[in-house]
Amino acid sequence: MKIFLDTANLESIRKFNDMGLLDGITTNPSLMSKEGGNPKDIMEEITKIIKGDVSLEVVSTEYSGMIEEGKRLRQYGKNVVVKVPMTPDGLKACKHLTSEGIPVNVTLIFSPNQALLAAKSGAKYISPFIGRLDDIGKDGMNLIRDIKKIFDNYKDEDDDFKAQILVASIRHPIHVIDAAKIGAHVVTLPPAVLDKMLQHPLTDIGLENFLSDWKKLKAGI
Repeated sequence: MKIFLDTANLESIRKFNDMGLLDGITTNPSLMSKEGGNPKDIMEEITKIIKGDVSLEVVSTEYSGMIEEGKRLRQYGKNVVVKVPMTPDGLKACKHLTSEGIPVNVTLIFSPNQALLAAKSGAKYISPFIGRLDDIGKDGMNLIRDIKKIFDNYKDEDDDFKAQILVASIRHPIHVIDAAKIGAHVVTLPPAVLDKMLQHPLTDIGLENFLSDWKKLKAGI
């Protein structure tokens, strides 16, 4: 399973990329606004740091604006994936951009029906938001299970049906493990969640014991 970082924070991107953990980045207007500064400079720098796919989101809501903006975003790098919303205009833009060789991530997906339509429109990634479903009393992981089952039914029959499930709106490490058990292709998570995945109290205790025993050994040399 690929791990994408869901952020526009350059410090976090460099930190985890240097560990060899990142396969890509997802961003959105909200994440950009948190960082301040010039968003163009931030997007350009991200595409230089990351070798994998970088999802940059359009802010236009109608078809022609999405096409124009998508082509402009693609100029930041060959690894740019244009992120469009799950709307009629978004799917139309997805089809057009894909036909021109520009990969697309269809975002804000909350149902298997939406995922199916996004895949049929040619999306490289479809982004179901599980945390937001959990927030309203639904089980977000059930959505991932349903989408995975549907996609698996057709992955060997239709060469055009190649959308990858990119699990978004992840709130904690358990979401990551559950997504991996289901077989999702990608998870995108905030830096705080990836930090938590690195940690375990027994690791800290074990390291402390190793170092303490080594000091005792050195004292006897």
